[in-house]
Amino acid sequence: MLHDAPWLTSGAAARVLALLNGGGEEGRVIGGAVRNALMQLPLGDLDIATTALPDEVMRRAKAAGIKSVPTGIEHGTVTLVVESQPFEVTTLREDVETFGRKAKVAFGRDWKRDAERRDFTINGLSVSADGVVHDHVGGLADIDARRVRFIGEPDQRISEDYLRILRFFRIHAAYGAGEPDRAGLLACIRGRGGMAGLSAERVRMEMLKLLVADGAKAAIEAMTDSGLLLQIIGGVAYTGPFAAMIAAEQALGRKPDAVLRLGALGVAVTEDAKRLAQRLRLTNGETRALDSMGHRWWRLAGMDEATARRRLYRLGEVRYRDRMMLAWARAGLNADPEAWKSLVTLPDRWQAPVFPLKAADFMARGIAKGPGLGHVIALAEDAWLALDFPMDAEAVKDIADRTVARFARDHRLYD
Repeated sequence: MLHDAPWLTSGAAARVLALLNGGGEEGRVIGGAVRNALMQLPLGDLDIATTALPDEVMRRAKAAGIKSVPTGIEHGTVTLVVESQPFEVTTLREDVETFGRKAKVAFGRDWKRDAERRDFTINGLSVSADGVVHDHVGGLADIDARRVRFIGEPDQRISEDYLRILRFFRIHAAYGAGEPDRAGLLACIRGRGGMAGLSAERVRMEMLKLLVADGAKAAIEAMTDSGLLLQIIGGVAYTGPFAAMIAAEQALGRKPDAVLRLGALGVAVTEDAKRLAQRLRLTNGETRALDSMGHRWWRLAGMDEATARRRLYRLGEVRYRDRMMLAWARAGLNADPEAWKSLVTLPDRWQAPVFPLKAADFMARGIAKGPGLGHVIALAEDAWLALDFPMDAEAVKDIADRTVARFARDHRLYD
């Protein structure tokens, strides 16, 4: 019995279940929401299964004035929108032929057979509107043991969709405890060749979720030891910096950041960032972040605060923080955390001023428009940074005068 679940008795989800129940049909909440409710974790999306066929679901929704969208009607899925909240409602199914994600399925009315075609036992649970939890696959015992097991034969479950290899480690990292289930782990190793046929977008989605799970460190180590991670990232996995990145985030009280952790795991130089971007089809923003992190991060170690301010000015806050976090992770778990915290948090206590000189200041001193003007401005900015960002008028004027004089002298030398 599922206790303390008000969403079953009132609100949008209860309305959907009431709509589906009766007239010889039944609806239940299934999968991850049931698992999370039993583990007292945030629910996330509430998915619902029903014995009713899609046409009947849409007929009932129309009669009740509820919007229905046939989002995956060929697979039996209709999305109902209740109180601005979408609910995926899927008719019970059973496999007719299984060949990966293109398996042929037929609609059914057997809750047990529907549960048996799912991936892991803890995801195979359902709960009816009266709060009764239905377990046809041993999921309750595995929730109590914090154990992630494939339903039925692991090799068969994996052959139906090779992304389940990644999901095995991701679900274990999020909900499991101790070592991964041995039978599942060995099946993942046997089936790893099938991952070559997965789309990069699907792999990216699972990897980014895995990297921020509570048990990510142990899961990544298990994937590395079993030879699975190399196939995914296509290069060296730096498990030490990955663990150090997790420790750095915790020392700062920051939420897990999937891109930072991916950088710690796979980026030593910018070429690594480009490879990861291609293999995982990262977004442009993710790619730029990894590329910036990998660019000369080793120059950031051991800086004094004056040097750090200049780096922050040049890089901007986001790039500075990200690159500094990678430098800290690469320094390892034995690095002085207080020194690194001071550098990483510099943007919290110091904001870079705006460079006070403009093109007009140098044109007034006789520098003509063109490449020379840009060169003079760059020289003046370097001098301003070296003097630690002075803003008083006399100091700024002196920088401009000295820079113009230096430019004129150098220009005469090379004429």
